[in-house]
Amino acid sequence: MDFDFFTPVNDGLIAEFRSGRGLGSTLKIHAEEKAFPDLDDVKIALFGVNEDRLNEDSNGEPFNFDGIRRSFYSLFPGNWHLTMADLGDITRGETVEDTYYAVQTTVAELLKKGIIPVIIGGSQDLVYPQYRAYDGVEQMVNLVNIDSRFDLGDADKTISNRSYVGKIVVTKPYNLFNYSNLGYQTYFNSQDEIELMDRLFFDAYRLGEVTSEISMVEPVMRDASLVTVDMGAVSAGALGNYRMPSPNGFDGKEICALARYAGISDKVTSFGVYEINSDLNFSSCNMLIAQIIWYFVEGVNFRKNENTISAKKEFIKYQVPVDDEILIFYKSPVSSRWWIEIPFITNSNNKLRRHTLLPCTEGDYKDACDQVIPERWYKTKRKNEI
Repeated sequence: MDFDFFTPVNDGLIAEFRSGRGLGSTLKIHAEEKAFPDLDDVKIALFGVNEDRLNEDSNGEPFNFDGIRRSFYSLFPGNWHLTMADLGDITRGETVEDTYYAVQTTVAELLKKGIIPVIIGGSQDLVYPQYRAYDGVEQMVNLVNIDSRFDLGDADKTISNRSYVGKIVVTKPYNLFNYSNLGYQTYFNSQDEIELMDRLFFDAYRLGEVTSEISMVEPVMRDASLVTVDMGAVSAGALGNYRMPSPNGFDGKEICALARYAGISDKVTSFGVYEINSDLNFSSCNMLIAQIIWYFVEGVNFRKNENTISAKKEFIKYQVPVDDEILIFYKSPVSSRWWIEIPFITNSNNKLRRHTLLPCTEGDYKDACDQVIPERWYKTKRKNEI
């Protein structure tokens, strides 16, 4: 890994927590006076990226992540068995493209080592290099974004924090199998974007849908490769920042529950929290971001490792005739979670082979028994056929 990308964590900040029992005393930290930490036994690596030059709403004020680190270091670990590291911050490049290269290279290297990157960043266009780090991965990937907006934008224009998803969709290599948005608010998205999401067979869940039954998105997270959070999806009240433009959004408990669902997913291999800027640089926001990360790590520590061939051999199989289809469901005897089989198209992209089992809910199984085909099964089948 190229350590030149990183500035170390401030020694004074590290010293505050060196003798305590919180996370600050358990992490492997890239300190100013020490060598870059050995990552051989590390499972989760945290780092910051102070880049917001393509934020359409940037106020141009500098920001650092010391407040978030101070809050995170102060938290006590749970009953955890994984080793974590704090790599410091990726130095802002001379150009945005330089920063993108550093993020993409770092995430790709961590993925190769089996380490889960946790990125705290500025503008959300940084999702683009996070996603591009998967170019060398053999299978296609699913992106889940917790956001009040779709961020499709105009792919013909320069990338920004409002158009990075559009760039992902149209730019080669085409690695994206599915994009899911959790928590969109209709008045922030044009009808053109809403219709485009439907035409692309992408998944979109309105804020009210998710908050009324938050467990409904667990299968979406279980099928994700990378999960990203726009802090603008959190309500101004939950942030304690009433200068934020939207009073509606997830509350603190809900956004932490979503982070835990992301962590507990066996397939999620990177996690990012974005749109962190000077407007959020005060204690309650820093603590909420720290707790979001804490809940993601908590989830990773309690993974069931069911995304393996040996685990799937133990699944209980159910067959349900619906019209002229026979839907095949599987239930894990360990976690009681459900999957539905997607018919595999042999002449389609070989990268889709790992998408033959689609996570679902017990409710989907019961609906099929009542002759109702799950919508996500239909959308995934159609994408598999294209």
